Amino acid sequence: MSEETEKEEGKEIGKVSTYFGNVGVAAIKLSGKLKIGDKVHIKGHTTDLEVPIESLQIDRKEVESAKKGDHIGIKVPDKVRPNDTVFLEE
Repeated sequence: MSEETEKEEGKEIGKVSTYFGNVGVAAIKLSGKLKIGDKVHIKGHTTDLEVPIESLQIDRKEVESAKKGDHIGIKVPDKVRPNDTVFLEE
């Protein structure tokens, strides 16, 4: 990723692994930190969403924050796809 793209999108912090359409939840494998109150931008070939993090789950348990390597679930307002990139907005 070029430096210019990183400034435009924010810092890459993960990838979508699965989308659960029946509950509107994205499962994400993190490569960075994330906490409640942060805002993420999920971008892919047909995806372009900004999502405020209002709840965060690990193994279906509410948590305040998550770190690199964690598999998390977040509510999303629209469909996302596996391998969509998740950026932390500055």
